[in-house]
Amino acid sequence: MKNESNAEFKLGKAPLSADQYLDIFRKSSALLEGHFLLTSGKHSAQYMQCAQVLQYPERAAILAEGLASVFRDLEIQTVIGPATGGILVSHEVAKALGVRSLFTERENGIMRLRRGFTLSPGERVLVVEDVITTGGSVREVLSVVREFEAIPVGVGVLVDRTGGTVDFGLPQSSIIQLEIQAYEAQECPLCAQGIPAIKPGSRKL
Repeated sequence: MKNESNAEFKLGKAPLSADQYLDIFRKSSALLEGHFLLTSGKHSAQYMQCAQVLQYPERAAILAEGLASVFRDLEIQTVIGPATGGILVSHEVAKALGVRSLFTERENGIMRLRRGFTLSPGERVLVVEDVITTGGSVREVLSVVREFEAIPVGVGVLVDRTGGTVDFGLPQSSIIQLEIQAYEAQECPLCAQGIPAIKPGSRKL
């Protein structure tokens, strides 16, 4: 498939509109249609594959700048996101804010800081993610931050699939809000039709 040119996407000082951000995702073939098994365990007919847009550094920078602009006045010292979807988001948002970037990983099923990463008590931390459906991974990262007695000051995500219904009890923002229907496996109409589900994400269940 021919890649869209990056020439039409330019990093500017002002955040783009929600429609403009969504257009970047569409032109990056990031919005998929089918039968998908989500990280949360739920099923959906649509999937936002952020890796398809993040593979283009210029586009990733535009999205990150838009997200960073919301939190720029919160005196953030570190940005952190869960592996693997949050790694590039954390790096790009941290770059836009001029601070360091960390990521968490699962070890024996438990979210942790590894690779010698650490946080200091009182350190002001922004938690980021590529896509949220239930917010489970973000809550795990928030727990890690608090274990180090650092201070989570906000949550930023590229795509909020819940339409803004998930509340982390902190200032939060998303580049795009979508209300994409997700089903429990036993209630999935696509399963009832015998359509095989695929898992497009990176985490194995």
